[in-house]
Amino acid sequence: MIHLITGGSGSGKSAYAEDWLLARKKSGGCIYVATMEPYGEEGKRRIARHQALRAGKGFVTRECQRDLEALEILPNGGILLECVSNLAANEFFGRDGTQKGIQDTTEKILEGIRHLKRHTECLVIVTNEVCSDLCRYSAGTEAYRMLLGGLNQRLCGMAQRVTEVVYGIPVEIKNDEKIVEQF
Repeated sequence: MIHLITGGSGSGKSAYAEDWLLARKKSGGCIYVATMEPYGEEGKRRIARHQALRAGKGFVTRECQRDLEALEILPNGGILLECVSNLAANEFFGRDGTQKGIQDTTEKILEGIRHLKRHTECLVIVTNEVCSDLCRYSAGTEAYRMLLGGLNQRLCGMAQRVTEVVYGIPVEIKNDEKIVEQF
């Protein structure tokens, strides 16, 4: 099962994703796939904050900023991918400053997610909502927003559950599990 969790920055989506996965794991430890590059002091502070929030919860953290499809995964109780927006930025904007194609980047990320799904019964994916404002940005940022918006749509189609977290409140958008449970 895939559960996609989205929301704005600081909405509480990460804490909700962690708690949701841990409450449903059947056996084994859960893997936390962290995708954020530690750019600058602010990036390091955000990473440290997330590490502190999940300390003691039983996650095994795997750092993977790029090439998700190559990550070695052992059998587990569930995987939390945190988060698609960082992974998309890392894959889309090369370390050398080049920008890759939207379609190629989309397919590469989706293949990585399919790779994770093959190794677990429960995959929780966290992503950011970045397309709801009316501002115009630079061409590179607009291309990134198009990439992430398209990825989020594709992931929503793949997911059995979709939840948006708004000010710490989970709002169910999609739940195909209810349909399955009825039959």
